Amino acid sequence: MIHSFLFDLDGTLVQTETLKAESYALAVLELCQNEVSREEVIQAFREVLGKPRDVVAQSILERFDLEQAARERMDELSVSFPWQVLVQIRLQHYQRLLSEPATLQNHQCPFATALLFWARKSGYRTGLATMSQCAQASRVLDILGLDQAFEAIITRDDVERGKPDPEIYLALSRQMEAQQAECLVIEDSVSGIQSALKAGMHCLAVPSKFTRQAVLQSGLLPDEHIAPAPKYLQTTAEQLLRGFAHETAGG
Repeated sequence: MIHSFLFDLDGTLVQTETLKAESYALAVLELCQNEVSREEVIQAFREVLGKPRDVVAQSILERFDLEQAARERMDELSVSFPWQVLVQIRLQHYQRLLSEPATLQNHQCPFATALLFWARKSGYRTGLATMSQCAQASRVLDILGLDQAFEAIITRDDVERGKPDPEIYLALSRQMEAQQAECLVIEDSVSGIQSALKAGMHCLAVPSKFTRQAVLQSGLLPDEHIAPAPKYLQTTAEQLLRGFAHETAGG
């Protein structure tokens, strides 16, 4: 029986992955001496989405031959490695995008938000596990009007290991005093799904355009645990809940 809904933030409740992709594109265009299109960078980002930040940045540096250009700005940005230059420039663009409330509101995921409010209205407990840092997550939730929507929130600042490690979901369940087997996690990415499953929780995936192919190819979840499209998210969740209830009754 499910008693708690645990939500991811980036890519699930708000399409910040789109904004991250755009910020990487702007950073590469700032560094690159060759002709590179925005679409090429966004495609490169898609291919490494979900991997640790250093892996993503290093991959993009190598893809577009930006190592030397990045080295030339290491002192200016007070960093130790070339990939950190790309990250710092990317973050400047990303923070500018996040500073515009309308941009975030336009990227809110309406069907995931609707599921969140449906779950609360239906008596389920709700929590948030996000790999965003606390200040960033708080700003996003405030702008989206979701700052009071969760019983507990765990961010990147609260854990040592990020997804796909289960630490963040285990920390959230402890804070909520929730049984792991009674939690349904709503995630969009392979790393998030892995984190939930390793934590011993059920998972419902609502992949974005950035993550759908990887989620489907991973084989981590049966088809009934993957929303065929965002608009079917609540329907898929209700079907899963009925199935869990039937299994409990049968047992």
